[in-house]
Amino acid sequence: MVTRFIVLLSTLIYSVLLEEVSWLPCELAEEQVETDLNGHLNTHYRYRNAMLQFGQPGDRAMNPDGITFFVTGSGKKLDMRRQVDLGVEALQCDIRRYSTGGIQVLWPGRGAQEQDIWFTCTLRHSGHFVLTTFLRHTPATPIDAQEDHAKSHVIGDKDSIVTTAAMLVLTRTPAVDVGLLREQVLHCQFAVDHKAPDLALEWVRQHRGERTKLFHHSSRSGQNTGAGVSPAAVVKGDGSLLLPAVSLSSEGTYVCSVYVPPLYATHDVVLQIMESPQVSLSTGASLTLQEGEAQKVVCEAQGYYPLDVHIEWLKEQRGGSHLPEVLKNVLFSSHRHHRDGTYSLSAFFLLHPSPTDSGSTYTCRVSHRSLRVPARKSFTLTVTESANWGSVFLGVVGFGLAGFMIVFLVWMLRYLHTLKQEAKKSKPY
Repeated sequence: MVTRFIVLLSTLIYSVLLEEVSWLPCELAEEQVETDLNGHLNTHYRYRNAMLQFGQPGDRAMNPDGITFFVTGSGKKLDMRRQVDLGVEALQCDIRRYSTGGIQVLWPGRGAQEQDIWFTCTLRHSGHFVLTTFLRHTPATPIDAQEDHAKSHVIGDKDSIVTTAAMLVLTRTPAVDVGLLREQVLHCQFAVDHKAPDLALEWVRQHRGERTKLFHHSSRSGQNTGAGVSPAAVVKGDGSLLLPAVSLSSEGTYVCSVYVPPLYATHDVVLQIMESPQVSLSTGASLTLQEGEAQKVVCEAQGYYPLDVHIEWLKEQRGGSHLPEVLKNVLFSSHRHHRDGTYSLSAFFLLHPSPTDSGSTYTCRVSHRSLRVPARKSFTLTVTESANWGSVFLGVVGFGLAGFMIVFLVWMLRYLHTLKQEAKKSKPY
């Protein structure tokens, strides 16, 4: 009973969320090819304001003065609104015409026609997901398959285009920062509007101009090559790639491609190795020096990747009434490269304290791409006054003379006492 209630509540919440997102602002990017004076073809894009409106056939456009793309009858698994749970404020929506490249394959989905034309709608939420949905539109006037669909189907400034979502491809890991030897899943999910599609799914890694095929699945042949993807999960629409132990050689751009003729979609997943520096000081939390004494103080950042790191020493006077001072007399070691591919760097200076430095706090601040805020390590300095060696010498000498006089007086008293006793013994009675 409780489980059923939770399911009903989740369905209700989902329905309310979908009702709240009834439209999305978009840009229609139309490719234009022109020939320059030298006969060269130049391609550029014309960006036009448009709206993506969700509803049913026959609905009225919410903005009759603009371009409206109606998305109707897509079904739950192809409803792109399910991916906008992070809000629409930071969402980017881009609509483009899609050419099948001359491949004349009738789409197996319900209601598809030979004269259908295609659009792609890509939703991007920076750092969170990239979603590409293929929208199928059946024009009122049939179009010759040999014609340029962009020229044969001109979109006016107030046109409404009724479409149906036929396929979508989603990644929730467009960019990944991961530490060494850690497990990482690169997300790639897809959905198609018909069962048992003629599907090919592939993962390729690109790095420094090289392409390495990692996995390939073909539903037509039933064969799988490579590793990292579960064939059973692919059948359910999940083509995510598992990297069991990430190393430096894992860095690169991973491309997930999904091909259901005549539609082909790819999503890039950029994987970057990221290890945070471990910061340590050659001193403890406090340091005591005598006036005039000098000591080398070292800050070390260990085990970071990639190479870029910034270390600085700051000095803050007792009371903190002024901004911390950045020390200028800091020297640096060279970057040390470790076997695991990480780096280390030391920053050090020679501390010559004066009595006015007592109570000051010295801080090593380390900045790195893996850190949201810089790492800090500090110590507090105490400066004691040095002893007056002249006074000490005189004191020691003075104490020596006084001791000698005391010993001499005691010896004289005992000597006189002895003489007196002997005189009494020798006196006649």
